Amino acid sequence: MALRRPDPRFMHGKKAQANFRLALKISLVFIAVLWAVFLLDAMFSLRLGRFGLRPGSIAGLWGIISAPMLHGSVKHIFSNSMPLFVSLTAILYLYPNSSSRVIPLIWLGSGVLAWLIGRPSLHYGASGFIYGLLAYVFVSGILRRDMRSISVSMLVGFLYGSMIWGVLPIRPNMSWELHLSGAVMGVALAFWYGKWDRVPVVRYEWEDDDTVPEWYPEKTEEEFDLPDDQR
Repeated sequence: MALRRPDPRFMHGKKAQANFRLALKISLVFIAVLWAVFLLDAMFSLRLGRFGLRPGSIAGLWGIISAPMLHGSVKHIFSNSMPLFVSLTAILYLYPNSSSRVIPLIWLGSGVLAWLIGRPSLHYGASGFIYGLLAYVFVSGILRRDMRSISVSMLVGFLYGSMIWGVLPIRPNMSWELHLSGAVMGVALAFWYGKWDRVPVVRYEWEDDDTVPEWYPEKTEEEFDLPDDQR
């Protein structure tokens, strides 16, 4: 697989740096909102967890929107914060055009799929959303085949590759349905938006030159008619 080298002017320009800072700020603000919801719930005993996703229940449809905002414990939200920060920053920075569509589609699509396939219990937490973001970033890098995207894909795979086990029903108290739904949405959207956010790559003059070099040996007409052992 040939890797394309992104144009350094695109990679290190002021616009790219500004986009990266913006991606960081959006990710931090979003995580701060999640923590604010969690702390308010804990301080005032609001029991917001009851607004989570309830598969197969009409009343539980609200959870499609609200479930990623809710967490049951400090350990739960803390374990989601770092992968959410990494995945959200990566998708906003690497894929700014498609991310405005992919992020809400993963948010809603993972909830819809989990509502259809999930067990009749309460599901909540941002992990399904995270699985979708990570899957999108990982697969998109492979499909685009430029060095920057591939590098981020390898980093994501190294840091969170073990999370793949979370899509299997191996732990009774874990919503593997949300994880699986998010991952499916992320992979599907990576293919759907595979042609978006292509970075300009370095091209050399020789890549566009189809002329024959002067040093290349050319055969004469007589050589074409002679047997191999007489040339």
